[in-house]
Amino acid sequence: MAPDSNHRAPLWPLILGDALAYLAVTLAGFATHGELAAPPARFMATYLPFLAAWLFAAGAVGALDDRRAAQPRPLSRQNAGRLWRVAAAALLAAPLGAVVRGSVLGTPVLPIFVGVMAGVSLVTLLGWRAAYLLLRRRRL
Repeated sequence: MAPDSNHRAPLWPLILGDALAYLAVTLAGFATHGELAAPPARFMATYLPFLAAWLFAAGAVGALDDRRAAQPRPLSRQNAGRLWRVAAAALLAAPLGAVVRGSVLGTPVLPIFVGVMAGVSLVTLLGWRAAYLLLRRRRL
């Protein structure tokens, strides 16, 4: 049975998946730079600002709207629009997260870092959200 327009899916699966997506992106970045042994505080100084920036941006553009995310037709034009909201939020979150991270660490914000973080997080979040839409359709 497909959810109706009044159905409110819980937000925790979306937020948990988003948090895990940013965890994967942050771990990949640290691994790429040979920094997996860095102190946990340094890891959190990257992970938490980007996650917070994502939640802010996603909320602002409607990417956390459970009614939109829970619709049953993952390959429809309507759902393509939902994924564009995710893309917009990811592209807004990258510079915001980088600025907060730079402030926390006392380091300059490098444009290449913002670009790489935007691209990698964009692909990761779009993949996760597309999978979420498919899973919701199958009710797994």
